[in-house]
Amino acid sequence: MHGSVHPLQPVIPPSVEALGVVVHRSHVPVWMPWPLPVGWLFTGVAYAGDDRSGGRATAVACSGPGPLGGIGELLLIAEELGVGLGARYAGIDGLDPGSGMAIDKPPQAKVLAAGRPTPLWHVTGTPQDRAVFAGEARGLWLWAIVWPEQSGLLMYDELVLTDLRDAGAEVELVPCGALTPRLLK
Repeated sequence: MHGSVHPLQPVIPPSVEALGVVVHRSHVPVWMPWPLPVGWLFTGVAYAGDDRSGGRATAVACSGPGPLGGIGELLLIAEELGVGLGARYAGIDGLDPGSGMAIDKPPQAKVLAAGRPTPLWHVTGTPQDRAVFAGEARGLWLWAIVWPEQSGLLMYDELVLTDLRDAGAEVELVPCGALTPRLLK
């Protein structure tokens, strides 16, 4: 009835080795701001898929100083159509942003994803504690979910995202922090 259901694998605590495992198993980008904003750390990774089909959705978490003070958290999700991992972390029903994303209006944020300008639209109908943006990069959904909502200002700084599958040895330089509970919820 729902088509293929890709299982969510156990969340992997942040380490360069864990990130390498997800990078090698993934068929979708593993997006990370690179270079990381000053003071930010990699705080976990998750993926949906299995050993046969590989990763069909990835979620990379980072945290650091928020633009208005306090701690900010950023979750970047890349997924094939119909997986629903981004919607799950965004706190909305369904598999995609649906009518909560007004693409008939100009995008509210832009990132540079793998060297290409990538527009992101603010997604409405999400819980009040987060800011959610979604768009398309490399023919796949790209979600950016930021806690607390005020840290969404980070998205207006035109982040540079790197697909870690293309990064090579740079992955070994990723600074790691403690596992974020956001990936576990």
